[in-house]
Amino acid sequence: MSSTRAPSQNAPIKYPWWYGGVGGIVACVATHPLDLAKVRLQTAPLPKPTIFQMVTKILANESVSGLYSGLTASILRQCTYTMARFGFYEFVKNNFIPANQLTNTAILLPVSMLSGAIGGFVGNPADVVNIRMQNDTQLPVEQRRAYRNAFSGITRIIREENPKTLFTGLSPNLIRGCLMTASQAVTYDIGKEYMVTKLQMNPSHKKTHFGASLLASLVATTICSPADVIKTRIMNAHKNQESAVRGMVRAVQKEGVLFLFRGWLPSFVRLGPNTIIIFLTVEQLKKHNIGLRLNQQ
Repeated sequence: MSSTRAPSQNAPIKYPWWYGGVGGIVACVATHPLDLAKVRLQTAPLPKPTIFQMVTKILANESVSGLYSGLTASILRQCTYTMARFGFYEFVKNNFIPANQLTNTAILLPVSMLSGAIGGFVGNPADVVNIRMQNDTQLPVEQRRAYRNAFSGITRIIREENPKTLFTGLSPNLIRGCLMTASQAVTYDIGKEYMVTKLQMNPSHKKTHFGASLLASLVATTICSPADVIKTRIMNAHKNQESAVRGMVRAVQKEGVLFLFRGWLPSFVRLGPNTIIIFLTVEQLKKHNIGLRLNQQ
């Protein structure tokens, strides 16, 4: 989330902390079908279908509306997880990191990892409901939850199970949040800086934003894949199933270490456009100074 600093009476512009969340919502609506296919591929039995076969199956069995199963939960997740992780990251950069240190990896990495952990914690309830809603039709009829929307899912989990269930899979979600924010946001900042200073690309040009966000999506997909697979399995599990840890160990023994990268291609197919849309949206918000408030000294 590269912060473009522009002087105004010797004071840098401090962009609103919620830019990343807005970018996440826009990206969520645009890429939800791909996210749905990714989640179902990660929980599908062998032999696993391709992403195109999964999309075709969803269309055949559930029609076009099936591609948007769990959309309310996905949007709620962006309003919590994405808003929190990018918001805290930008807040720290705007208020505590000197302007000449904004591309210092030694500073950005710990800040981004803390931001990701905060986002992972705040967004965990929405993430649990999101994964359950997206994968619901894959379950036997007697095991389906049939949540009407995200808020219905949260209230039913509290009433029918336990409030603690909303934080199922918190550990892998915290890890994933740390890895995702560090690999995504920091890679974008460093990549954009390199393109501007070394390749002489225009910092305000969409080509620069596209290139940096594409690089960020490649790095983020690879680094986050294992945690994403584990998180999906844990959050989707029923209480009467074997423990997630045993399930993961058995899956790795049966399918090899590459199991942890299962769904990498659909993850990238989804995360690539998602990351690009997030950063392009943020850059446009900055360009047009949407909601901007300058500190008057």
